Amino acid sequence: MHQSASNGSANGVFFDGIPHADLANAVRALSMDAVEAAKSGHPGLPLGMADVATVLFTRFLKFDAARPRWPDRDRFVLSAGHGSMLLYSLLHLTGHEDMPLEELKRFRQLGSRTAGHPEFGLAAGIEMTTGPLGQGIATAVGMALAERMLNARFGDDLVDHYTYVIASDGDLMEGVSHEAGSLAGHLDLSRLIVLWDDNRICIDGPTEMSFTDDTLARFRAYGWDVQTIDGHDAHQIATAIEYARTTDAPSLIACRTVIGYGAPTKAGTSASHGSPLGAAEVEGVRKALNWPHAPFEVPEPVRRAWRTAGRRWADAADAWEERLAMTGHELREAFRQAMDGSLPAEADAIIDRIKREASETQPSVATRQASGTVLDALVPAVPELLGGSADLTGSNNTKAKNVPIVRKGSYGGRYLHYGVREHGMAAAMNGLALHGGVIPFGGTFLTFSDYCRPSIRLSALMKQRVVYVMTHDSIGLGEDGPTHQPVEHMAALRCIPNLLVFRPADAVETAEVWQIALHQKARPSVLALTRQNLPTLRTVHQSENLSARGAYVLREATGERQVTLLATGSEVAIAVAARDLLEADGIGTAVVSMPSWELFEEQPADYRAGVLGSGVRVAVEAMVRFGWDRWTGAADGTPGAFVGMPGFGESGPYQELYRHFGITPEGVAAAARARL
Repeated sequence: MHQSASNGSANGVFFDGIPHADLANAVRALSMDAVEAAKSGHPGLPLGMADVATVLFTRFLKFDAARPRWPDRDRFVLSAGHGSMLLYSLLHLTGHEDMPLEELKRFRQLGSRTAGHPEFGLAAGIEMTTGPLGQGIATAVGMALAERMLNARFGDDLVDHYTYVIASDGDLMEGVSHEAGSLAGHLDLSRLIVLWDDNRICIDGPTEMSFTDDTLARFRAYGWDVQTIDGHDAHQIATAIEYARTTDAPSLIACRTVIGYGAPTKAGTSASHGSPLGAAEVEGVRKALNWPHAPFEVPEPVRRAWRTAGRRWADAADAWEERLAMTGHELREAFRQAMDGSLPAEADAIIDRIKREASETQPSVATRQASGTVLDALVPAVPELLGGSADLTGSNNTKAKNVPIVRKGSYGGRYLHYGVREHGMAAAMNGLALHGGVIPFGGTFLTFSDYCRPSIRLSALMKQRVVYVMTHDSIGLGEDGPTHQPVEHMAALRCIPNLLVFRPADAVETAEVWQIALHQKARPSVLALTRQNLPTLRTVHQSENLSARGAYVLREATGERQVTLLATGSEVAIAVAARDLLEADGIGTAVVSMPSWELFEEQPADYRAGVLGSGVRVAVEAMVRFGWDRWTGAADGTPGAFVGMPGFGESGPYQELYRHFGITPEGVAAAARARL
C-alpha cells in the first residue's frame, strides 16, 4: 500500500530549522540509493523506520560523532541488522569520520565498511554485529546491565546512559529474545528501550501467517512497560521515548510502520523487504517523498542539520571528561582500567601461586572444582569479573566465595543467576563485554553449548573476551546418560574461527587456561571441565604457562621415542598410565597434553614437529574422532590411531563407561602396539 510523506511523518516538527520529514527522507534516500547501487540489500526497514530513527538520533541518543568511543554514550543496537543501510546512513549523516559517502556507495562490496549486515569493528558507531535475528535485542540486555553495574560502581557522574534497540518482528519471534526479555524484566533494566518495527511483514508475507502472539501482553508479563504508537508520527515517537526514559522497567515501544514506506507498489509488502526496489519504484519513492534530488545527493541545509545532531552532545562529552579528570585518583584509574580491559598486575601472581600449591599438594579434584578455586582467588582481585550460571551454579562452580548477587535495584553484585536461559546468558555476556568495563564468564554443561552456539559464534566474530565455563565435559559425567554426555561438542566448538577451546588435564592446567582466557582481549574462550576427579599430573612447579603453547610434552619417552600419546582433559591421566604399560615393555612412549588445539596450531612448525614426534601417534579423548587425524596422521598420509567414542554414550557409572568404550590404559596401549 502507498502512504505519502504528508500522512504523518512531518507534523510540523523541526530540528535545527529543518523539517523532520526532510531529515528522515535523507535517511530513506541514501538507504534506497545504496541498495539500488549494490543491486542487493534490504530497503524496506530503512524506509519504514526512518522516522523513528530520526527522532531518536536528533532528540534523544547521547553520542558525539567526533568521539564515537566516549564511554558514557548511549548505546544503539540495530537488532534488525538486515536493515543495515539505516545505520550506515545515520552514521554518515551525523558525521562519523569513517563513514564517508564513498562507503555508502560501496555498500555490500568487498572490503567496504558497509557490509551486508553491520559488523562490529568495521566502523565506529556499530556497537555490535547484527543480522542473526534476536541476537541484537538479547545482547543489548547485557549492555544495559553493564551500564547499571558500572553506575553502581562508579556513580552517576561517570556512568549514566541508555541502551536503545530497533528490533523487527523476526527479532521477537526468535527464542533468544524471549529469554532475554524475561531476564531484562526480572532485573528491571529500565535503561533499556526497544523500538519495535511493528510493520507486520516478514519475508514470506504478512506475519499473521506465522506470528499472532499478543506481543505486548507477553512483554508486560515479563515486567516491561509497553506502548503502541504510530511509527510515522514524530510527535508520538518523541513522546513515547520521553516517557520510556522515566519508567522503572525496560520499555517496548511498538512502532506501527509501513515497510518500504513511500514505494508506489511495494510499500506494505514483503516485496520491499530483501530486494532492491528497482529503478521505477525508486523514482516513485522520490516523487512520493517530494525528494527531487539525484542519487546520494543530500541538500546542504539538511546535511548541516544532521551534522549538528552528530555534535549535539559535544558539550556533555566535554563536561564528562572534566568530571573524570576531577575524580579522585584511585577511582579514576579504576575506571580507566575497567574500560581498557587490562588485568591488575597481581592476577598473574595469583595464578602462579595456585599452580605452585597444586603441584605441591597434588590434589585429586575435578577441573570444575579447580576452576572454582581459581575464581575464589581471582574474583576479589579483578573487580571487572562478573560470573554467572544458567541455573547450574553448584555444578559449574562459577560463584566465587562471598561475592554479592546482582539483583533488580541492586546492581553492585558480582554474580548473576541467569536462570535456565543458556542462549540468553551467552548473548547477554556478549553485551557485557561489548559495553566495556566488565569481563563476563558464565557456566552451563558442555552439552548445552549447542544452546549457546549462535552467541558463541558472534563472540568469536566480534572478537570479544567472553569466557564460557562448560562443565560435565564427557562421558565422565556418568549416569545422566547420552542426553547429557557431550561427545561431538569439542569438535563442533573447535571448528569456530577465533575461538579458543580448552580442555585442561588437572588443577595446574586449569589455572593456566584461566590465565590465558583472561589475557585474550580479542577472542572468547570455552573451558571444558570435568565432573569427575582427576589426579594432579604437573607435580613440579613451573612458572611458565605451558598450556599457552597449546600442547606440550608432559612425559617424555625413556630413550628413543617410538610412540606419542596425544590426549586432552581427563584422558591425559589415562595416557600417562598407558605410557607406563608401554615403557614397561621397552617401547619408548611420550605423553603430550593438548589443552588447546588452536594455540598449538599457532606455534612454529619446528615446535609442533618436536611435540608430535615422528613415530606412531595415538589420540585419546572421550569424544568422537572428528578432527584428530590432523594430529595423528603420519607424514605419508597414514592415519594414526584413535581411542575415544564411536558414537553417543550410555547411562552408567563413569568408571564402567570408560571400560565399556575401551578408553582405558590397556586399550590405549593396545592401540599403540597395533601400529608398531
